[in-house]
Amino acid sequence: MRKTRYHLDLVFANLLFGANFSFYVSLTRNYLDFQQIFMLQVLSAALFFIPFALFSRRSWRITRHDVVRIVPVSLLVVYGWMYLLLWGSSYTTPIDASVIATLGPVFTLIADHLIHPHRYLRVRQAGIVCALVGAAILLLRQGPLLVHGSEAFGNALVLAAVVAIAVNTVVIKAPLQRLGTLVVMGWYYIIGLAVTAPFFWHYIAHIPFLRLPLAAQGELAYILVFGTVLPMYLLYRGTEHLTSVHTALYRYIQPLIAGALAVARGQARFDAANLTALGFIFAGIVLVVVGYEFFERREHPLPRIRRPG
Repeated sequence: MRKTRYHLDLVFANLLFGANFSFYVSLTRNYLDFQQIFMLQVLSAALFFIPFALFSRRSWRITRHDVVRIVPVSLLVVYGWMYLLLWGSSYTTPIDASVIATLGPVFTLIADHLIHPHRYLRVRQAGIVCALVGAAILLLRQGPLLVHGSEAFGNALVLAAVVAIAVNTVVIKAPLQRLGTLVVMGWYYIIGLAVTAPFFWHYIAHIPFLRLPLAAQGELAYILVFGTVLPMYLLYRGTEHLTSVHTALYRYIQPLIAGALAVARGQARFDAANLTALGFIFAGIVLVVVGYEFFERREHPLPRIRRPG
């Protein structure tokens, strides 16, 4: 029960992230370039999180080992997750993007295996293959070639973003537990602002804020506050106290929200490819989770309690 709040953190983080896909598509196809939204996302997150890194006593605990982890992970979050996700969403549909986002548990498992090698059970291997078949359906349904600007190209970019955030979830676990969510996030965006501002700052000057329709202004405000700052904080606070697999499994909330919004707003509809891919991915994640629980119980059984007499 004491961990219920952290499960709720992951639930609400994925609810908020799920709505992002619809707003990404609406803004990038009608009003703004994805680079403009990207720079605004980094800036809004930096303004919120950086003070916690600069003025927290926990920042003095940072070791060289923490820096070695935080620097590459910051690049994974900023360019691997945020940039690629926006770029891909500008070409694909909210439904496809959110379905691909559910592949998180598979790539989290693979990243965890590469960083902390252990043997796979056959059921987990079958789950990984099944989920990757689902991703292949979305990537290759228009042909074997990924043409720049096509929907399949957008899906490939979203897939790369999912791989980046999965690796990040595994690597950053130890610094999160030592330093706390707010300090780590602050250092993410100190580094993130340093590596993005020189290249993307000029995009902000060309944003016609006052000329945007009121609905577009509301969508942009949602993305910056409720789609970036708040869910990132909730996501990493949940990751700090729960397992990486928990963090990945709650991503199944995203396609529900993204799909409902996309259908309601007339941006996309579920078709046979969406449903087939989601079925394969869902089946794969179930097998991965069953394998995870079975593996944990076999390798780390509960100690037997000997009773008197």
